[in-house]
Amino acid sequence: MAKETIAQFQIERLEILNPQGEVDSELLPSLSERQFLQLYELLVLTRLADERALSLQREGRLGTFPSSLGQEAAQVGSAFALNSRDWIFPSFRELGVFLSLDYPLANYYRYWSGDERGLLCPPELNIFPINIAVGTHLLHAAGMAMGARYRSDPAVAVVYLGDGATSKGDFHEALNMAGIYRLPLVAICQNNQWAISVSRNRQTAAETLAQKALAFGIKGIQVDGNDVLAVYRATTEALERARTGGGATFIECETYRMSDHTTADDARRYRDPAEVDRWRDRDPLLRMRRFLEKGGLWQESNQAELEDRLRHRLDLAVTEAEAVEPPPVEDMFRYTCHKLCSRQLEQLKECDDGNP
Repeated sequence: MAKETIAQFQIERLEILNPQGEVDSELLPSLSERQFLQLYELLVLTRLADERALSLQREGRLGTFPSSLGQEAAQVGSAFALNSRDWIFPSFRELGVFLSLDYPLANYYRYWSGDERGLLCPPELNIFPINIAVGTHLLHAAGMAMGARYRSDPAVAVVYLGDGATSKGDFHEALNMAGIYRLPLVAICQNNQWAISVSRNRQTAAETLAQKALAFGIKGIQVDGNDVLAVYRATTEALERARTGGGATFIECETYRMSDHTTADDARRYRDPAEVDRWRDRDPLLRMRRFLEKGGLWQESNQAELEDRLRHRLDLAVTEAEAVEPPPVEDMFRYTCHKLCSRQLEQLKECDDGNP
């Protein structure tokens, strides 16, 4: 029996903007000065909106909330590359994606306050509901991508996931289908190093998450997830590959969850503070601001003006979110089942009888 040697595979890693604000000019995306400033504003808006959500949760005005602190570049950089035809499948930590696509912030806050109507997506946006069950939405994204391929629709299905989702069977099934049928799908993994209290190196023995793409016959790339320019470039190239028949891409954005998993978690129980401090020096906002300052596009006075303007926007969003009347209890019946069973009809009647 003859023995054959399989070629050694390598995973590409993309970095453009370092923590000092210096860039590799050969890899720098061809964006205008205005677009660079837009990216920075979205990064700042995401962080401030996240801070406001945490404050609202502590005041009892929002429910359990998943902070995106430290992961802004992976979200903003990827969403900035999308167009209006693409379909977005978010998990539960994609605040920067929603803001970059101009989703109403009041609706976003409304959802996390417990009002499902916050996920009634405006008709001009193709965003599926937030997915809480880890990894299950990957199958939905693969199905949409297959439908687009059948219709010769240039839309791409873009699905967001965390590193924990790569340990789920749904991940393997969806990417396997994407590889077999060369689906127009881009899977963006925010590898924030922790799946709640399980560290990344306890999930898999693989050196990178990106190399898992090789088993499915699709492109895999690892990106510095705190580098908004690298994430933007990697996503742009993946979208172009999908639109031109090149198939799916799995992008691993290596970043860090600076906050607790959610407001119901205490990461101090399982995480070394020194690890957090090391990642704090790689802050995605700070490096982008340094880049703008080196290019003469930003100065200290701009920062104060920007933050004041964005905080006013947040004030308006919170006011709007809390001004809406609570949904009627009957909605849980009306929008859950197409046809109510006898027990549900009886329960609905009890609700009606109890109303003044």
